[in-house]
Amino acid sequence: MTRQASLVPAAALVADKAALIRVGEKVRSRLAADPSVHKVDTAKAEIFVVGQFLTLEECTHLTGLIDTVAKPSSVFGPDYAAGGRSSYSGDVDPGDSFVRMIERRLCDLMGLELEWGEAVQGQRYTPGQEFQHHYDWFNTAADYWPQIEQTGGQRSWTAMCFLNDVEEGGATDFNHIGINIPPQQGALVMWNNARPDGTPNPDTMHAGSKVIKGTKYVITKWFRTRRWG
Repeated sequence: MTRQASLVPAAALVADKAALIRVGEKVRSRLAADPSVHKVDTAKAEIFVVGQFLTLEECTHLTGLIDTVAKPSSVFGPDYAAGGRSSYSGDVDPGDSFVRMIERRLCDLMGLELEWGEAVQGQRYTPGQEFQHHYDWFNTAADYWPQIEQTGGQRSWTAMCFLNDVEEGGATDFNHIGINIPPQQGALVMWNNARPDGTPNPDTMHAGSKVIKGTKYVITKWFRTRRWG
């Protein structure tokens, strides 16, 4: 009985790895065939950008939704230094028809199932606020992993959209790659949290750099290896 229990986590990790390979292949093929999508020139990670995914009106509506749910941001586990994430964030209403429309458009672009995605999270950064360097993928050795494994498994892809230009600061910094993406209203950034072989990619470490002037709004949707929740 003890031996069987010890094998279950290993089997789950193997299944997640296979799923990350499969999902990675599906999304990269889908995005590569779309002329509106630009692939960032790096061999270290798969990062894609769409310049005008959302309109001005859509961005404005989403910033209003974020303001109604924003509260001090939290993180999974003790992996960040105190104060490492100082923004305000919150999940926007998943039942809102406008939110569902944006999600369906995103899933169609990426070729992913809506049910595999976590709720859309909105984030708001005011001057001095940031999210220090971190990974979006989960640490499978952490205490929280059994809960994560039961609610959808590893994060496969991240999709993040800037909702406004920022007067100064607020760039998304991939420090292992040397790429710094400044906020641009309506621009969508997507990246594979795994390598093509299905292992978590440490080069996807990134930060929401400190805002110096203005306020930064973004929405983020994380996708798992299977149905979330």
